[in-house]
Amino acid sequence: MKNLTTTERKSDRELVVTRSFDAPARLVFEAWTRPELFKRWWVPKSTGLTLLFCERDVRVGGGYRLVFAAEPEPVAFYGKHLEVTPYSRLVWTNEESPDGSITKVTFEEIGGKTCVTVHDL
Repeated sequence: MKNLTTTERKSDRELVVTRSFDAPARLVFEAWTRPELFKRWWVPKSTGLTLLFCERDVRVGGGYRLVFAAEPEPVAFYGKHLEVTPYSRLVWTNEESPDGSITKVTFEEIGGKTCVTVHDL
């Protein structure tokens, strides 16, 4: 499995991103759920954005908050976790806008490599 990223815009609100990683699901899941790891990779350097604050209470009902440097003031994204299945699945709300959305992330391990699918709707 090559480390390939695909992006598919299914509608105005729906986006699906798939990426493979040369690592077991346990390690990839930890990179998503441990704040000290998450903030090291979440924002691509090419965007020029800076993640100022990262809080993730990864349990059902636990919240998260990400704050990015932006002009004229920082921008926050936040919500709560609806599903947490270790090494397999995460589901959370996105409550920073009135319409909200749900993000689902699945981790599928095949031969010691992991395919991650992020589905925003």
